[in-house]
Amino acid sequence: MSIGQEILLLLKEEITEIEYNRYIKQLVFDSKKSTSDLVIYYAPNALIANWIKSKYKEKIAHLFEIRQGSKVSVKITLKDQMDKVKQEQKVEQKTKHSLLNPSHTFDNFMVGGSNQFAYAAVKSVSDRAGKVYNPLFIYGGVGLGKTHLMQAAGNVFQNQGKNVIYTTVEQFLNDFIRHVRNKTMDRFQEKYRKCDVLLIDDIQFLSNKEGIQEEFFHTFEALKGTGKQIILTADKHPKKIGGLEERLQSRFEWGLVADIQPPELETKIAIIEKKCEINKVKLTKDIINYIATVIESNVREIEGILSKLHAYSQLMHVDIDLAFTKNVLKDQLRENRSNLTLDIITQSVSKDLNIKPSEIRSKGRSKNLVYARRIAIYLCRELTQNTMPQLAQYFGMKDHTAISHMLKKINELIENDEDFKVKIDELTNKITSSS
Repeated sequence: MSIGQEILLLLKEEITEIEYNRYIKQLVFDSKKSTSDLVIYYAPNALIANWIKSKYKEKIAHLFEIRQGSKVSVKITLKDQMDKVKQEQKVEQKTKHSLLNPSHTFDNFMVGGSNQFAYAAVKSVSDRAGKVYNPLFIYGGVGLGKTHLMQAAGNVFQNQGKNVIYTTVEQFLNDFIRHVRNKTMDRFQEKYRKCDVLLIDDIQFLSNKEGIQEEFFHTFEALKGTGKQIILTADKHPKKIGGLEERLQSRFEWGLVADIQPPELETKIAIIEKKCEINKVKLTKDIINYIATVIESNVREIEGILSKLHAYSQLMHVDIDLAFTKNVLKDQLRENRSNLTLDIITQSVSKDLNIKPSEIRSKGRSKNLVYARRIAIYLCRELTQNTMPQLAQYFGMKDHTAISHMLKKINELIENDEDFKVKIDELTNKITSSS
């Protein structure tokens, strides 16, 4: 068995069987053209290649590093693109090795209200390394674009000829342990303290690791003291990372702390449209809107969803329409309606539309209240077993005929108002996914 196959089997132990069989298992290792510092895998199509690149390329490289004791560059490509690979290899030989993903750029990062501040901060830093917002600390949930933004800046710096190091805390820790065991800490310190830009992902994993915190503190001090740029990401604000030394916590806040929030619906739709354009996947507006409502916050799922739709479509020889999309993505919905109550649904609508539950159930006639009440009544009827008389009593309406009239009006809106329909779909997914 080749080392390339061994690495894929190691990866199999860390991911779901479905993902392994659907994507990773389809990779073919090229033992002849792979070298000690370049690993080549072939994927059956561009979507699967892009999906593996975005999700597992760095992990595969890390497994090779553990297995061989040295870093490698991993290429996931199509067989007819080997000439491009060779050209890229020549370019890489002229630059210092890094794990930056060249596809992570500012141009293909979709900016919306949820990430605008973080985008502007990183863009500003990329123009003036070490002079503004140093360190820059970006935090937010999984799959919201922190790594993309950080690496976009890294690619700008690298194109300027700067020595850029991108790593995760896990890789930083493994590197530290290896050098301690080999008694080569001088090389470790030379590597991390002499770079021009240090980019570290998932800094929250420094938590409760005293030895590595001590080393990172001195690395931080050395870089900051010489005006080198530091960009860090985490899943939470520095103040909320438990098990972190106070001196590190305070230094993380020296420059600028910027958060990325889950994207609003309009931004998710724009991201899907952009991904479809990049991956040359044609989807109708209703399918794009549906996918946007299925995805809660992790926009990283989009690439996987498009790959999934494309793969199913090819294997089953059918066109991608809305019914097909819903069937393929049914496991994404995770519908569980048995525990839903009228209160839970009304509170969810209340939170999303920023209107008190008591106001939704009141007799108020303002435009916002009527809009919220219609959505709440429709969802309560669709997602619970309550009768129309029970809904009338809960919402303070005269009788079941008032509910019937309201539901008729709502169905007309769903039929004729695309924005209203999308909001209904989005809230349905939010409520059923969290129940």
